[in-house]
Amino acid sequence: MNYIWYFLILISIVFGVINGRLSEVTNAVFSGTELAVKIVLTLLGIMTFWLGIMKIAEKSGIVEFLSKILTPAAEKIFPEIPKGSPIIGDIAMNFSANALGLANAATPIGIKAMEGMQKLNIDKQSASDPMCTLLAMNTAGFQIIPATVIAILAANGYKNPTEIIVPTLLVTGTAFISAIIIAKIFKKLFPAQQESAVENND
Repeated sequence: MNYIWYFLILISIVFGVINGRLSEVTNAVFSGTELAVKIVLTLLGIMTFWLGIMKIAEKSGIVEFLSKILTPAAEKIFPEIPKGSPIIGDIAMNFSANALGLANAATPIGIKAMEGMQKLNIDKQSASDPMCTLLAMNTAGFQIIPATVIAILAANGYKNPTEIIVPTLLVTGTAFISAIIIAKIFKKLFPAQQESAVENND
């Protein structure tokens, strides 16, 4: 990524020299850095507020409550994992934390779920179907409150930054459902050369 930025900066300077507009390139650099600092400072305040709210949700048990509600759905999505396994609870907790924007809390829970699924995985050299499904779910990035996007819009002077919530729900919700469906389709097209965890535990 750094090389891409270096390339873009170099191209800007070269074209600025060729077109005799190097001074405009220089001015753009200074105005861009000024705007960047302004956005960072605004983001700092807004993100601190939202992370505080989300931390309260985590400590008050809202995340855990949501995970209990989502556990039956997680069992349907991950039939390979034995019912009652703590892995199902970790998956539900991971989704709940991600949905509320608690990425810092969601990451260790997701890793814990992956470690549990790896123990059930017969082929230790490749990811199992449940592991691929969980990865797809996390990549989709479903969020109820897109705090980062709201903060960026507010930092740029947008009058009503919270109106992004509904479109974000629609987009991330569609991506989330599509990720699960595609994972299930690929599971059928390319069946893993292993027994399911349920069969293995019988």
